[in-house]
Amino acid sequence: MENQTTVTYFVLLGFSYSPPVQMFLFCTFFLIYAVTLMGNMMIIAAVRSNSHLHSPMYFFLSHLSFIDICTSSVMVPNLLLNFYASKTISYSGCIAQMFFILLTGATEEFILAAMAYDRYTAICKPMYYVKVMNSVVCKSLVGGAWMISCLYALTNALPLLKLLFCGPNTIQHFSCELPSLLALSCTESSQNTMTVFISSCTVAAPLFLVILVSYVHIISTVLKMNSAEARRKTFSTCSSHLIVVILFFGTGGFRYMRPSSASSLFIDDFFSIQYSISTPMLNPIIYSLNTRAVREAIKKLIGCKPLMTHVMQKC
Repeated sequence: MENQTTVTYFVLLGFSYSPPVQMFLFCTFFLIYAVTLMGNMMIIAAVRSNSHLHSPMYFFLSHLSFIDICTSSVMVPNLLLNFYASKTISYSGCIAQMFFILLTGATEEFILAAMAYDRYTAICKPMYYVKVMNSVVCKSLVGGAWMISCLYALTNALPLLKLLFCGPNTIQHFSCELPSLLALSCTESSQNTMTVFISSCTVAAPLFLVILVSYVHIISTVLKMNSAEARRKTFSTCSSHLIVVILFFGTGGFRYMRPSSASSLFIDDFFSIQYSISTPMLNPIIYSLNTRAVREAIKKLIGCKPLMTHVMQKC
């Protein structure tokens, strides 16, 4: 495919503040990235090492953690580099970053939908759970999520290569997200905008519907339980996932589906940070706090119990 662009690089002007502020932001985002990597790798290791967590629910959770690592790694290292080095990014590097943002974002949506369906089956159809959510189905759901997400990302990335970038190359943002790139095109990009809208609705709307319908049935089933303790445990199991869904779909949907007339640099930065940087960090924290099995597995992994036993024996 012929590349018609005359722009060889873009300038990312997000977070262009005074040196002291940039140093503070660098430390903040570095800490967030470190916590993201450590927390999500700990979730993956805990699920892999603990036989009690070898179930579909935690299988999807470990893949969600892997995607969160990928999402954060697509964004944050380049952002940290921009604080102290050149704020430029090559044309090909910008397109690649945009592609992987779409890929990881869509894959996370699929995994969140799979997790909702898993909880629906476990709570509403417990007699069929083992048969429905077997290992083949779980692996197929994850593999299908990556394949469809890759197709979605290509659907939006390839038409972008046909656009001409001939003049302004300054992006008023900290990353190469699709809406920011379309705004810089010298040629008509309404078709690309329509492609983004249609493809996003085609992917996100059915997945959000699966999540919504699953939780309507889950809540209905839980409210019919006679035991208050059973209701509490069931809601506790689902609350972590529901919080993550609201954070991710709410902020990501606003960033990509809002009309261009409602654009605001501050709001765009805020929502981009929330779904692509903050949410990957918060996910392992949310699941660790709200899910006792995960919390206990992490304690066992890092040796908290043996350490406490040793301290008590010394005392």
